[in-house]
Amino acid sequence: MKTVKDIPNLKDKKVLLRVDFDMALNQQLTINNQPSSSVSHGARIAEPFRVEKQKLMIDYLIEHDAKVVMVAHLGDTGEFAPLIPQLHMLLGREIAFLKSIEEIPAYLENYAGPALLENIRRFPGEKENDEELAQKLSSGLDIYINNAFAVCHRKHASVSAVTKFLPSYAGFLVEEEIAKLGQAIDAPAEEKVIIMGGVKAETKAPVIKNLIDNADKILLSGVIANDIAKARGEDIGRSVVDDNINKILSNLDIASPKLVLPVDYIMAENRRLDIGEKTIAMYREVINSAKTIIWNGPMGVFEKDEFSAGTKLVAQAVADSSAIKIIGGGDTIAAVNRFSIPLEKFTFVSTGGGAMLAFLAGERLSGLEALGYYADK
Repeated sequence: MKTVKDIPNLKDKKVLLRVDFDMALNQQLTINNQPSSSVSHGARIAEPFRVEKQKLMIDYLIEHDAKVVMVAHLGDTGEFAPLIPQLHMLLGREIAFLKSIEEIPAYLENYAGPALLENIRRFPGEKENDEELAQKLSSGLDIYINNAFAVCHRKHASVSAVTKFLPSYAGFLVEEEIAKLGQAIDAPAEEKVIIMGGVKAETKAPVIKNLIDNADKILLSGVIANDIAKARGEDIGRSVVDDNINKILSNLDIASPKLVLPVDYIMAENRRLDIGEKTIAMYREVINSAKTIIWNGPMGVFEKDEFSAGTKLVAQAVADSSAIKIIGGGDTIAAVNRFSIPLEKFTFVSTGGGAMLAFLAGERLSGLEALGYYADK
């Protein structure tokens, strides 16, 4: 896989840079007492982490005299125009805004600094990996750089098909994500602890299946814990479970002693909404003895104070650990921020949620495949 460092000369090169600006926004504001029509109109960036992680790559390209057009998404329908002043503040430089792909060639001819195209998912063909859109997007450009690891599991036009039309390279962030997650996977199984929580069991189960033989303990909570508990024959009351438990847990030894389930819960309306004090103590003891920790997903409904203790105390234990500790996922980062735990306390914070889990599960990520990553394996 070629990286940015393999580009011999960036001076005056017209670069299509895939970035990840799919960030959390605050509650949508209203206009004339009516909800705004756009998910981003009037909103402010609530979580700048993903934007800030792009700054190193953008700065490098500008410092090497490249002409940069950035492509990103903001959900499926969000609009970037109202956020440009905030992006300017976060990135420390002026950012031009382009409403359409047709504006790119003219802008590059009269280049006045890095520009950001409107949400690429608002253009027909992006999610279908349409080659016509990819060719249109790459017209007049010299180089494509993917610096958006969080979308590398998406077979989209700006991630996959575009590499057919331009010399393509991995950006600094993609390279770093691969290296750090790879190190975690390859770390010795002894005293490696994996923590999985949250609501998306279908994305957590493949990780557990792939890493169960390469881990000491897997601490579980959330829906994946409910699924396994129910499969073991436990009465889980009205707690949330998946409809297709057998499919999700197929080929997983649910009786494995490596799978650690909560022993008590904080309940409401006969539902498990957080782990209890005994489980918190048990999980913290395992975390304190770990040498490598991978964490994705909260322990409970951390957004509500009465169900936040499990996530808060587990997060603090991971942050205080002397182990190599890698965390990721939007809810995980949101929880860490809610409890005012500095991200610097963790060895590495992945920008990927689904992409991180897919990589840890051993899946082939289409964005990395398009860059030639697996050709070297």
